[in-house]
Amino acid sequence: MKNVIFLIIALLALTAFGCGSGKVGLSGHVTYSDDGSPLETGTVGFATDTYFARGVLDKDGKYIVSSEHHKDGLPPGLYKVYVSGAEHQIGLDGNGVPIMEPLIDARHTSASTSGLTLEVTAQTKTFDIKVDRYVPFQRRQ
Repeated sequence: MKNVIFLIIALLALTAFGCGSGKVGLSGHVTYSDDGSPLETGTVGFATDTYFARGVLDKDGKYIVSSEHHKDGLPPGLYKVYVSGAEHQIGLDGNGVPIMEPLIDARHTSASTSGLTLEVTAQTKTFDIKVDRYVPFQRRQ
């Protein structure tokens, strides 16, 4: 009987605390650098040479990182960070295909150009990001 009780307690503990995946739960906010308002759409990517995780932005600019499972975090390590999919529809072309315009400066959309890195440790819980707004190219007269 003692073994059954111990087994039940052990299973409950694994359910409550996870099974030791070594992943760190990570969340944060993405806001515009000029006024602090939230970026309401897009995805934050965390990449190494061998691993990828992401967090989808909500209307408040908040994300929670998911890698292999929903909101499971990511393993400790050094990550390159970028924001993608931050765009909105500005119209339709002649075939009814949406015409999209970026919301953020293009440099933020690639791991190689964003300049953002994050060293994830067991103590890392949040990572907030500030991005610059997209400025449309203006023709010189």
